[in-house]
Amino acid sequence: MTIPKRYELTDEQWNRIEPMFPAYRTGRPATIDNRTAFNGILWLMRSGAAWRDIPERYGHWKAIYSRFQRWSDSGLFLKMFEELSQDPDMENISLDSTSIRVHQKATGAKKTPSTQSSTNS
Repeated sequence: MTIPKRYELTDEQWNRIEPMFPAYRTGRPATIDNRTAFNGILWLMRSGAAWRDIPERYGHWKAIYSRFQRWSDSGLFLKMFEELSQDPDMENISLDSTSIRVHQKATGAKKTPSTQSSTNS
């Protein structure tokens, strides 16, 4: 088992989504595999960087961008979301029972006459 770098999928996560990717097409062989390209896309989305700033370990940014476009146009990400949302792992669920009272002025309460007279001075 390899330890994933920051923003990358674990082996278990990859094994779960790998069958959803389209089969290899004829033509010139790809220089990067689907997992590497997908990890590059994840890195980009999670970091908020520009396409040109994708680290070289993921391959050339244009290759990753074209793969992203192809997958996006084919509906792969929607299919992936629908499939994975059927079986949530509940890993990132956070329940909070605290309540915070908002100040009266933040809720649009009317000003009292004493406040109005002090602001007009």
